Amino acid sequence: MRKHLIAAGSALTLLALTACGSGDYSATELPPKPAAPTSTAPPPAGPTCTNNGTAELRSYAPKGPVPPTGGVLEPGSTMAKIKQQGRLRAGISADSLNLGSRNPITGAIEGFDIDMVREVARAIFGDPNKVELVVISSPQRIPVLQQNTVDIVARNMTINCARWQQIAFSAEYYRSGQKVLVQRDSTARTLADLPGRTICAPAGSTSLDNLKKFYPEVKPITADTDTGCLVLFQQGKAYGITGDDTVLAGEAAQDPYAKILPEPPFSQEPYGLGMNKDEVDFVQFVNGVLEQMKADGRWKASYDKWLAPTLGPAPAPPKALYGRAT
Repeated sequence: MRKHLIAAGSALTLLALTACGSGDYSATELPPKPAAPTSTAPPPAGPTCTNNGTAELRSYAPKGPVPPTGGVLEPGSTMAKIKQQGRLRAGISADSLNLGSRNPITGAIEGFDIDMVREVARAIFGDPNKVELVVISSPQRIPVLQQNTVDIVARNMTINCARWQQIAFSAEYYRSGQKVLVQRDSTARTLADLPGRTICAPAGSTSLDNLKKFYPEVKPITADTDTGCLVLFQQGKAYGITGDDTVLAGEAAQDPYAKILPEPPFSQEPYGLGMNKDEVDFVQFVNGVLEQMKADGRWKASYDKWLAPTLGPAPAPPKALYGRAT
C-alpha cells in the first residue's frame, strides 16, 4: 500500500502540472471539456473511407516542395494566416512520457509528438519555438480542431475512417500498437487472462474502442488522460491499463512496480497529425514537412532520442500514402 500511495502522489503531481502551456508562451488555459455527444454512433463513412486499412491512411499529396524555411508563403493560405497570427497553436499532451510531457527540471513540454509540431513551426516561421502548446485531453482532440481553438493536434492520435469524417489527417508519421500494463507480480500473460478485471483506457480513444470490441469480458474504466489512468492503476482502482505501446512504455518507466504484458500488440495504431478538415492546403504543407523529416534524418533523430531507449532501434519511417481527393 505504501508504494501505491507514493507512486500515486507522484502521478497526481504530474497531472496537476499538465494544465500549463509551453515555456515559450504564457500558460495556455485548458479548453472546457466538450459536451457529451447525443449519439455514440460514428459518422457514416465517406466514399474515400472504406475501413480496408489503406484508404483511411490516404492523405492529401503535397503540392510541391515546401518553401524554404521561414520563406514566403502563398498569400491567403492557411500557412500565411498562421504566420500572421505569430505562432502555431498545437494541441498536445503534457503527461505522455517521451511523446509529450513536461520536463520536471526545465519545465518545457517535450517528446516525439512535440518535435513533429516544432518542425512544422520551423517550416512556417524559420523558428521551431514559434509554437503555443495547448494541453488537451484525449476527448478534446477533435473538438478543438472543429472549433479552431488550435491549428494542429499532435497527441498520439490514430488515423481512422470515423475521424476522417470530422477532421483531416496528415500522412502517417508513426505506427504504434495496443498492449496492456499490469502490476509486476501479475501472472497474466494476455488480456484474455483477466476476465472481470478493471482495465483503464483514456476516454475518446481507439484503445477504449478496441478493449470493448476484442475483450468484452473485462471491465473498462476511463480517465481523460494517460496520467489519470496511471493514478487509478496506482490507487488500485484499475487492475491494468491498455493503450499504445509508446504510452505504456512511458508509464512503465514512471512505475517500477508495473510491467507490460509480453503478448504482441492486438491492434495497429497509425498516428497522424490532426487538422481542420477544411484546411486541405495546410494538410498538404504538413505532409511536405513530414516527407522532408523522413528523408533528411530528422524523424530518425527524434525517434532515437525519445523512443529508442524503450522501444528499440528505429524502424523505417512509415511510407506516406496519398490519393485523397481534394
